[in-house]
Amino acid sequence: MANHELMKLTAHQVKEGHYDKAILAVGSCEAHGQHIAEGCDTLVSYELSKKIADNVDGLLVLPPVTVGYSGHYDTFPFTLTLSYDTITQVIYDMMESVLRNGIKKIFVFNGHDGNIAPIEIASRKIKEKYPDARIASLPEWWVIAGKLLPEGTFEVWNGVGHAGEGETSIAYHLFGEYCEPELATCVIPDHLIDGIDIKWDFSEITNTAQTGDATKGTAEKGEKMTNVLVDFAAKAIRELDSRDWNYGSTQHKTALK
Repeated sequence: MANHELMKLTAHQVKEGHYDKAILAVGSCEAHGQHIAEGCDTLVSYELSKKIADNVDGLLVLPPVTVGYSGHYDTFPFTLTLSYDTITQVIYDMMESVLRNGIKKIFVFNGHDGNIAPIEIASRKIKEKYPDARIASLPEWWVIAGKLLPEGTFEVWNGVGHAGEGETSIAYHLFGEYCEPELATCVIPDHLIDGIDIKWDFSEITNTAQTGDATKGTAEKGEKMTNVLVDFAAKAIRELDSRDWNYGSTQHKTALK
């Protein structure tokens, strides 16, 4: 496969690559149970971003954001966190840099729940200043994967959870060498309310830095997750390309340029 990682390209190669859009992975560095590498969210989002670029013409893979907002996880070592204002500004600055370099189509691949709000705010602020910018995002791959795979793929909690069945599986597939499967645990929060978003500190709902059932994770499930997520995102970007990222409704007030 050709290399599309900006970190590994020369300026000449970037120019000759004729890139017209970019993908930004936004991750974190925090405890993922006792069995998955602390950089899981960054590793997953960046590895999947590279695979997506292999399936989409003209997609430049930006360096990942490796630390996000993780204040709600910092009871467990070794958590690094930026403030909400800082991570929002980092995302904003990276997108603005892309725009200044002549690319106005940006896809954000998020790997961490604490980054959802900062990505939203940064994107809205970019659109206010640069109305011609086109920004799309995949904010919760862990939810989408459960919807894309056949019912019954996951055994517990439809695979969700922090370092749960799904995330453990994709980690085992993408970077199993950084995992310790023998330390996987199972913690199912039993006092949360379906449909209500509780603003917990992670230590209030687990004592292992993990939720869901990591013991059910397998590399085979992770491979299935990887395939459907890459296909889903690549197909979405190609569909946007087919319309030059013109997502405007037939009935609209402001026309996209």
